Order: sequence, then structure tokens, then C-alpha cells
Amino acid sequence: MDYVHSDREDRPILPTAIKILVAGGFGVGKTTLVGAVSETKPLRTEELLTEQGVGVDDLSGVEAKSTTTVAMDFGRITISDDLVLYLFGTPGQDRFWFVWDELALGALGAVVLADTRRLADCFPSVDYFERAGLPFIVAVNCFHEAKRYSLDEVRLALDLDPGIPIMLCDAREKESSKDVLIRLLQHVMKGRGLSREPQPV
Repeated sequence: MDYVHSDREDRPILPTAIKILVAGGFGVGKTTLVGAVSETKPLRTEELLTEQGVGVDDLSGVEAKSTTTVAMDFGRITISDDLVLYLFGTPGQDRFWFVWDELALGALGAVVLADTRRLADCFPSVDYFERAGLPFIVAVNCFHEAKRYSLDEVRLALDLDPGIPIMLCDAREKESSKDVLIRLLQHVMKGRGLSREPQPV
């Protein structure tokens, strides 16, 4: 990445790096979103689902899923000349939640992905970020086979505070996923009383 130079050529201004978490339930699309939006080859820690997960992992609604994230996903996206996001996708299964505290260190905010077929899977993520005081938004991943609910219905079902943004997205699409990240940044900046909005490149 090129430096953004200040008026003094001998003092380049490095891009600001921001850590963002992408969370949500098992099979909601976290790995897909990170992979779709990352400008570098994403780091993935996926393993095949095995018989040991029978009775432990709930595959209802995501029966075709054959792998699971066991540590994290990692990707990077440049939002503007002076702003780079580092994305950390969290594992969705509760037996891997012990890594969440480590992943959350230094994070500016989080995206909670939701699947209307399994909305209850969002509750742990929402609860975690509320308790941690970490700003977050909710992005409803639009699966073709999922029943469509209005955003107001999803907000009510998740008991979200009126100030928490909620939006639709397609985690497979780069621009849709990028819009989610920009919306999160706007939410964080508004909460901090900052007026300058990130301008995408």
C-alpha cells in the first residue's frame, strides 16, 4: 500500500489500521463475508465437520455446511487512502468462544451477522458486545431459502436497542459486505461524536 504523504515529504502518514470483528451464529456467513470483501487472500481456520460434532453442532437450516471455523478468519480491506480495516471472523460454536476475548482486544466495533432461519443464534454475539460495551451493528444475511422478515421484526426478535443499526446484506457480494463495514464505521464515529465519514476508494 502506498503511503499518504503529508506536506512534508520526509514524514509520510501511515494509513490508520482498525480492527473489526465479524460475529454471529454457526453457518451464518462470517467466513463468506470476510472472503468476499478481503483484498488479500483471507486466512481461514476451517476444519471439516466430523461425527464428533453430531449432537453438538446444530445443522438445522444449514444442512449443506461441511466445514466450521475453529479459531478465526482474517482479511483486510482498504476503505480509503488513510483507512484500512483488519477483519477478524469469530468462531460461531459455543465450544470455541474461549477465543473471543482475545479476538476482541483492540477492536473498534463488530458486525453481527444474522440468519432469519436461526435468529436465536445471534443472541450470544449481541449479549457479548453489549456486555463488553463494544459498538456493533446487525446485518441480516439474505439467504434465498430464508423467510423474509422486516428489519423492524428482526429488531424486535433480537430485542435490539433503537440506536443499534440493522441492515440487509448479501455476504457473498463484495460491495454489499463493504457497505456493512462502512455502516459500522459511521455508527462508531457517530457514537464518538465524530462528523467525518469514511469515503470509500
